[in-house]
Amino acid sequence: IRHQIQWLDVESSSMERILLSTNYANLYRLGLYNLEIERAKHLFTNSTILTDLFKNKILSLIIHISKSKKQTSTKDANTIIFTDIFTIFTNLQELKFDSNSINPRRLSFDIPPPICISSTLLELHINVTHFYDCIYLLDGRFNQLRVLHVNTFWIRRSSRRTINNTENLPNLKCFSLQSDTDVDDELIFPLLHRMLNLEKLHLCLKISGRNSFIHGNNLKIDIMNHMSQLNQFTFNIRSTIRLHNQISFLSNEDIQHTFNDFQNNQIISCVDYFSEMERGQCHIYTYPYQLKEYHQITNSFPGGIFKYVREISLFDERPFQHEFFFQISQSFPFMKKLTLINQKPQNDKRYRKVDDDNQHLSIIEYPNLSHLNLDEAHDDYIEQFLIDTKTCLPNTVYLSVDYQVLKRVTQHFTRNTTRINCTKLCSLGLIGICQIPKYVKEYFPYTRIL
Repeated sequence: IRHQIQWLDVESSSMERILLSTNYANLYRLGLYNLEIERAKHLFTNSTILTDLFKNKILSLIIHISKSKKQTSTKDANTIIFTDIFTIFTNLQELKFDSNSINPRRLSFDIPPPICISSTLLELHINVTHFYDCIYLLDGRFNQLRVLHVNTFWIRRSSRRTINNTENLPNLKCFSLQSDTDVDDELIFPLLHRMLNLEKLHLCLKISGRNSFIHGNNLKIDIMNHMSQLNQFTFNIRSTIRLHNQISFLSNEDIQHTFNDFQNNQIISCVDYFSEMERGQCHIYTYPYQLKEYHQITNSFPGGIFKYVREISLFDERPFQHEFFFQISQSFPFMKKLTLINQKPQNDKRYRKVDDDNQHLSIIEYPNLSHLNLDEAHDDYIEQFLIDTKTCLPNTVYLSVDYQVLKRVTQHFTRNTTRINCTKLCSLGLIGICQIPKYVKEYFPYTRIL
């Protein structure tokens, strides 16, 4: 059977035993998971195991480096490992370097940059620190690269002085960029203009510092008109502007009109203006939504089904009503983490006399919820999630909440209508208290209080 193995995924604990156990004559794809950084550094820098076994065989490599409390390596260790990979695997065509981690390892190719060249690499998935790290990867050292997925921490205006490479990138067919930025038109658009033969493009951007929202006309003029081969364009772009005594404001309908010529995609837009923060926000994305996170959801949320989303955050300067939470539960059926930021009391509470007078409302369920952050939520939203006639929590939830708020909502930890959901909590993080009173522990008999 060993001669039939073409794809092998192994974890750190059993890696050497499995790799050395036999000769994998037809193996071409290798996945190495849960590697601690010191172990990875030894494996790729100081050891000959991988070189002896797989030097010319491996065409596709996946690396996942786990977070370790005992880590002693410098931040450059990740870059060293990345560079050594191309020395070990001389025929490598695809590399995914810690690309799907929750807290990814970000590479930085500081001056002087390491020597790293491959004429065989066709596809690369990577996380970098700066925009010039992305430019470094596209300076010709990977001259056959067809597919590049890059996640960069932030793109700043200061990155402009580091960019000297302006050569066209005719071989690149697929490009995906995820980042926060304040320089979309100064750095990102010129980079895209170099990709003359791009066929697939995905942009996930949070853009600040502009005087106007990003909308369909910007995407047509600054991107699509420069890419004659582009046949698939997906995006998730959130742009924010400062409000400076504007008289007129673009509506959501205005934004939607700018996408009238987008025939191949369903485009969703959501526009909000926050007077207290003096900020405007426009969120545009292609639907169906493919990302695992959806942040800054407001009362303007248009709905839909988001089966890939696992983490959401809710924010508004207007109150959230019970019906809003019902819509959220229906739209995100596989949601695991929810963060709520809203200090406005619910309007509809004024029309309800007591807790039990809520029977006409649908009880909301979040079957996959495991993390609920209500640190910055008004008392009404603590009630929204804890009163059993409003919400039915699963028994897998970690709740983070301010102690004084929880004390008020549970009526000094005696309230019956919040008791059922409180006893279901798996763990509880209390903000603003050091020593947990006995009566609190008794109210949460099955909960680990942190």
